[in-house]
Amino acid sequence: MSYRIPQQPTSLEELARRQQNVVTASQLRARGVPARLVSEHCRQGGPWQRLLPRVYLLQDGPPTPEQRMWAALLYAAQNGRAEGGRERAVITGAAALALYGFVSMPRLPAVLGVEVLVPRQRRLRDAGQVRIRRTERELEAREVHGLACAPVARAVADAIREWSEQGAFEGGRVGPGLLRAVLREALERPGGCGAAELLAELSEAELLAEPRVRAAVDELLAAQRESALSSLMELALERGLPLPLPGPELRMRGGTYIAVPDLFWPEAAVAVEVDSEVRCVSEGEAAWVRAGQHRMEYLGVRVVYVGSSRLAAERDAVGGELAAAHRLGGEDVVELVVTGR
Repeated sequence: MSYRIPQQPTSLEELARRQQNVVTASQLRARGVPARLVSEHCRQGGPWQRLLPRVYLLQDGPPTPEQRMWAALLYAAQNGRAEGGRERAVITGAAALALYGFVSMPRLPAVLGVEVLVPRQRRLRDAGQVRIRRTERELEAREVHGLACAPVARAVADAIREWSEQGAFEGGRVGPGLLRAVLREALERPGGCGAAELLAELSEAELLAEPRVRAAVDELLAAQRESALSSLMELALERGLPLPLPGPELRMRGGTYIAVPDLFWPEAAVAVEVDSEVRCVSEGEAAWVRAGQHRMEYLGVRVVYVGSSRLAAERDAVGGELAAAHRLGGEDVVELVVTGR
């Protein structure tokens, strides 16, 4: 028979070092610090201070921005009196973006409110500058400077939702330039997110119905696609392929509409679709595009699907796929009429 030896909690000194001097009441209790001593130390002029309910700073003087983040996270994560009584919680919104180092967002010292994401069933109230946001989805966490943060796409969506709820768009505190910059940085920064992931979070938060958000997303996706199309044209020349037609309209001989692919080689019956999974924000537009792609494939056209993020990361591999597709061409292609747009 094997016995599991109970793990002793780390020392208070080690815990304070790891959590930048911010600890909870249960953590102090687990290390033998009585409540009476905590109260004495937190009196005016004492060496400690209470930052939030059951959350303490083991030093005097104002907390640093990082210590405020730790306090918010520990307040939202604690559950019960026991040392192990912890629930999952992640920092999200503007505070998370500041921790990620978004250059388009205010620096961490300027972020006053801290939004923390917790499971919906948690009984927890806002406290001080900590705002609780609940979710029915399973929490995902990314460690940033030792703190648990929501993934970039979720943090961006929560920041924009917070702006919308606070009337920041109408009040002029957040303009189109900042909105576009945050969305662009989320897609372009190392360790950011993909366009499909970002769109899914914005849609889940019902933010695409907000005209300012929809306009910024449309503009960003259009610019991303234009850049990808230009890169594909250059790649075709590098591979010795003829230049494809940009955005031609394909119809059958009798005039029946087929599709408008992003790029098309008529001599090989090969079409290229760029970012087809994110090119349309509304489901109606997306269904229309998918129907055209299915019609091309049904009629023998070889369709190559290219994502702009993969094009940037695996340019040579994409070039090889284009060359191979052009060499193979379509299969049993119905005669098509190609017209300009």
